[in-house]
Amino acid sequence: MGRPTTRRPAEREPDAPGVPARRAALKLLDAVLRRGLALEQALDSAAQGLAPNDRGLAHAIAAEALRRLPDLDALIDSATRQRLPDDAKARFALRIALVQAIALGTPGHAAISTVLPLVDGGPRKLVHGVFGTLMRGNATLPDVPMLPDPVALRWQAQWGDAVVQAACEAIATPPPLDLSLKTDGVTVEGATSLAPRHARLEPGTSVPDLPGFAEGDWWVQDLAASIPARLIGAGTGTALDLCAAPGGKTLQLAAAGWQVTAVDVAENRLARLRENLERTGLSAQIVTADLLTWNPAAPADAVLLDAPCSATGIFRRHPDVLHRVRPSLIAEMAELQAKLLDRAAAWVKPGGTLIFATCSLEPKEGEAHLAPFLAAHPEFELVPATADELPAGIAPREDGSVRVLPGMLAEQGGLDGFFIARFRRR
Repeated sequence: MGRPTTRRPAEREPDAPGVPARRAALKLLDAVLRRGLALEQALDSAAQGLAPNDRGLAHAIAAEALRRLPDLDALIDSATRQRLPDDAKARFALRIALVQAIALGTPGHAAISTVLPLVDGGPRKLVHGVFGTLMRGNATLPDVPMLPDPVALRWQAQWGDAVVQAACEAIATPPPLDLSLKTDGVTVEGATSLAPRHARLEPGTSVPDLPGFAEGDWWVQDLAASIPARLIGAGTGTALDLCAAPGGKTLQLAAAGWQVTAVDVAENRLARLRENLERTGLSAQIVTADLLTWNPAAPADAVLLDAPCSATGIFRRHPDVLHRVRPSLIAEMAELQAKLLDRAAAWVKPGGTLIFATCSLEPKEGEAHLAPFLAAHPEFELVPATADELPAGIAPREDGSVRVLPGMLAEQGGLDGFFIARFRRR
């Protein structure tokens, strides 16, 4: 008798070129759609070990698939006899293949050949068949994407049909590059300006190659995100920038003359602020701390709370929020915002200014905070924003707070969604 042989467990053969990036894209979609993670949060794990170009490709495929998800699913459903479950690997693979072939310009044979290794058995034949059927039928995606139904219904109830349509149009177009300028004397060639110390450039502009980058003349910041610090204005006193990372508002306040203390719980996100302070030559004290337990040494003349939120206002740049933000998360964020706003109020000097802001399109994270806060803090009053403090085309609401919605300044490239309110301690 011969000696018994020991079989090793079957190992997966190395992926063919192009497949690792698609495998990472599938992991990214899974992380967002099934586990509710942010796309950027999931990237390091999903793309572990990939070369930078493959990492970038995986991110681009996943981001575009999320931007076009309802329309991709409608195509898939039109070519299958029985609807595939939302979490079926075959549906994920088809989303990745189709978005490449239709939206990203990948040749059809490359789009499908690099996706088929992600599925096995019967689903592989299904993916190949559905993809072939749609490609032979010259399948296309609409110029204006659809929003996911839960989001569309929520925003329709909150803001109306016009805002929903504007949001669909906004997600179809890459957002422009906005720069905040350090001084009034800085200019950026080829840019348009929609407000003082602002420059807007075409989407896709390479930031490090722009004149003035090395000199620290400006930093990247969406125009809407610059409004909270604009409502504080120039000053020479003390200012607290709470939830400061990545730091655009800290830089604004420092450039406006304030002695700034920037506080954030995430040390890794504060790294970019440290880099920008060094590049621009501006100064601020940086504190890594949890605002629910931290207290300043003394009250400040100005306090800016850009509170953690659902971030639905930045859906143009981060389409994953449209799929992972649910009412439960909005309610959780609103509860946290109320706690932080209550704590921040105690850190404002008499006569001082408190700014509350969120990059959210959800009223629960914005307008709904005003009445409870003023009732609990009669020492504060709402100070209306004025038209000359805001970019042309944005008007204060009737109560003086500011709500930036999809559709505003659309012809100039649009804005991120924001809510901003300014209070003064009597």
